[in-house]
Amino acid sequence: MAEKMIVICNGATSANIMPTLVFATSGAALDYELYCIFLPAGSKWLLKGELEKLGTPKGMPNPVELFNSLMEFGKEVVLCELALENQDIDPKDLRDERIKIEKVPTFMLDAETGVQTYVF
Repeated sequence: MAEKMIVICNGATSANIMPTLVFATSGAALDYELYCIFLPAGSKWLLKGELEKLGTPKGMPNPVELFNSLMEFGKEVVLCELALENQDIDPKDLRDERIKIEKVPTFMLDAETGVQTYVF
């Protein structure tokens, strides 16, 4: 059984999204059982067009390509349900239909025995 890895994005800057995507895609590539959640403050990154606005930061991989790789690995990406009202998000505006909307307690129960946790 693969180790569980938890990656949390709770910020709206490139300093939040880039390590979130780098760690999450790295864990996915290493076949970790990945649990990735975006809390309200980081939720904008799951909206259509937001990663594109970031461009490719100097010396970093392209964030759109990282996100697409993460989804192609078949790993679960979760948007915290609180973000819908808190950030006025309409689910149809999410960048990928495979993004799950979930309550934090449900996410925590699923990720309960995670051995690695990264928060950005």
